[in-house]
Amino acid sequence: MSFTPTWLFDLDNTLHNASPHIFPHINRSMTAYLERHLALSTDEANALRQTYWHRYGATLLGLMRHHGTDPHHFLAETHRFARLHEMVVFDRALAGMLRRLPGRKLVFSNAPRHYAQAVLETMGVASQFDAVVGIEALGFQPKPGIHAYRRLIRQYRLNPRRCVMIEDTAVNLRTARRLGMRTVLVGRGPGQPAYVDLKIPSVLDLRRNSGKLFG
Repeated sequence: MSFTPTWLFDLDNTLHNASPHIFPHINRSMTAYLERHLALSTDEANALRQTYWHRYGATLLGLMRHHGTDPHHFLAETHRFARLHEMVVFDRALAGMLRRLPGRKLVFSNAPRHYAQAVLETMGVASQFDAVVGIEALGFQPKPGIHAYRRLIRQYRLNPRRCVMIEDTAVNLRTARRLGMRTVLVGRGPGQPAYVDLKIPSVLDLRRNSGKLFG
């Protein structure tokens, strides 16, 4: 490798396991928000939340487009955690892996920045990252839309061909690959799409396998 890469890490289900506690809490909070602000029943709100998530990649985008929802208010209300430290599931070996991984590191998330920063601090790894980029900095345009990636590249003066994106959501890596980035899929599911350069079961496996990205 003739250069030191920039590592772009997704947050939820990449750096920590959001499925047991975090995602259910956010989903409940979003459904409750739709109930309150759109005068829907719980079932109607839950269905609309999922519809917008599937159609736009983020419930927020559907709410902004169709209901004029204030994104800052929505994100503040739906990403509020009284006891976040009890909900974050992660491996304590993460800090050591990140520390030994050479190069600039950024978090690139569809979540709001205040939440991402709080999760990183809970895990004790916030100092490992040069920047935490939430959906606000992306103009509320989520991955996998190319606008988010171009905005990130421009804002941080990145060379896509020197970037590695690490994600648990394969479709987000497709856009990264189109822009010339190397791609790492984190997960234990079957298959590896053609646009994925490396698949690993856990983010902890990244450093020991990173040489395969630059062969």
